[in-house]
Amino acid sequence: MKNILACIVTIITLSNLITTSQGRRVLQSFETFEYTAITCRSHSASITEYGGVGDGKTLNTKAFQSAVDHLSQYSSDGGAQLFVPAGKWLTGSFNLTSHFTLFLHKDAILLAAQDLNEYPILKALPSYGRGRDAAGGRFASLIFGTNLSDVIITGNNGTIDGQGSFWWQKFHGGKLKYTRPYLIELMFSDTIQISNLTFLDSPSWNIHAC
Repeated sequence: MKNILACIVTIITLSNLITTSQGRRVLQSFETFEYTAITCRSHSASITEYGGVGDGKTLNTKAFQSAVDHLSQYSSDGGAQLFVPAGKWLTGSFNLTSHFTLFLHKDAILLAAQDLNEYPILKALPSYGRGRDAAGGRFASLIFGTNLSDVIITGNNGTIDGQGSFWWQKFHGGKLKYTRPYLIELMFSDTIQISNLTFLDSPSWNIHAC
């Protein structure tokens, strides 16, 4: 465990592409504001400190959940960041916590486990009232959270790979009793930032948030 304090303030300029009377296309800025791209976190740890192995074969679900659960104790003490170094990190569904950053190295790949047992069954989304793929509930998404505040999922363009063909084959074959998971699902949460990541091959859509 390391204690860190790092803040990056990013200036965002909203702009609009317009066409002049001469046919020229001009980028017109109309609003500028600031936001903390990486919120200050007082504590930091690597997934390897919790037994994570990035060999693409070792299942890391318990390592990720143990890391988040342990780091949640710092929620009221400056928050915490979990660093995922280079490697292929196979994992099932795990829950996030508030005042938390999940940061992926540019060569880090989160691989979604191809095992239905790694995704707990949840009730259908309230907005639908029933499952989308089947009448019952749904599989928990790969990265999940509810009633959270101040959560950042980011990196140096690391990758979250859903290995979705496993799910799509079952879906088209009528072999799923529950609705497929998403890569990220954050329900009833606020102050969420998701940036600088590549999403691949989701079992359904990539991000569900409300």
